[in-house]
Amino acid sequence: MIRRSVTIFCGSKSGNNPHFETAAAELGAALAEKKIDLIYGGGAKGIMGALANSALTAGARVTGIIPQVLIDWERQHTSLTEVIITHDMHERKKLLYEKGMAGIVLPGGFGTLDEMFEMLTWNQLSIHNKKIYILNSAGFYDHLIKHLEHLIEKDFLYEPLWERIHSFSDVASLVNTLDKNLAQR
Repeated sequence: MIRRSVTIFCGSKSGNNPHFETAAAELGAALAEKKIDLIYGGGAKGIMGALANSALTAGARVTGIIPQVLIDWERQHTSLTEVIITHDMHERKKLLYEKGMAGIVLPGGFGTLDEMFEMLTWNQLSIHNKKIYILNSAGFYDHLIKHLEHLIEKDFLYEPLWERIHSFSDVASLVNTLDKNLAQR
């Protein structure tokens, strides 16, 4: 049986709402329960750490992909199933996109947004056709979703956005949809 895996983009900080970390931990456990392995940025703190720790505790295989320059910055997680150290951020992102069957975006900063938009752009350009999911924990992405809808309204997209990216406010709905979509692959 082919192992199913998903790439998760999220912050190395926790943010100011405890729900962000709680939802990340819930997601890690829910994915493990569905036998979906995780691929993420390899950090041990913030939302990254909560996600990885929860998934590992629940029995998932967790792969961290981290560039050498961020090993100290993000405090590389030392208990992962696999760690891949890259030369730079570009190599990291390429591997993150290649290894996961889909992408999930959790709250985070510039890096998380960069990864999400690059994955969306590559999707639009048919470099890959992987589904992208947003876990809109505590409404974190409400403003961004409004802006994405603004892109549609102003006719800056070549196709319907919501065929490429899907937003969920709760973990269970996201994981159930992801599980069904991965089963169809």
